[in-house]
Amino acid sequence: MYSGLEVRVPFCDHNIAEYLYSVPWEMKDFQGREKGLLREALRGLLPEEVLWRKKSPYPKTHHPEYLAAVSKTLREIPENAPLYKIVRRGAITELLNGGDTLTTPWYGQLMTRPQTIAYFVQLNYWLERFNVALV
Repeated sequence: MYSGLEVRVPFCDHNIAEYLYSVPWEMKDFQGREKGLLREALRGLLPEEVLWRKKSPYPKTHHPEYLAAVSKTLREIPENAPLYKIVRRGAITELLNGGDTLTTPWYGQLMTRPQTIAYFVQLNYWLERFNVALV
């Protein structure tokens, strides 16, 4: 809004999001589509081109310097970090070394290698910031 850009995202209402956290995954994944149950529930209320359009996340992060920056940050996360209580260090190493299979976007999220590396950086930050205890 500061820059004069206003975006309307039809599935981003917090009441819908809060309710859907309680819905079993099998129902959310209706017809193999992300937000499938929500899309089906809104059939007839939204135009078809809005209802069934593919996700288009922002920002696009295909620049090699972005990959280098997030990789460096993930490499610097210490062994005793909360991230490594839920993710195998070897899997992170493989991801960082490019030996992953993330050349195809991950379930509609357009998350290939750089975005997945950034996700793990953010996850670790969140676990530390909010002092999440894993039991």
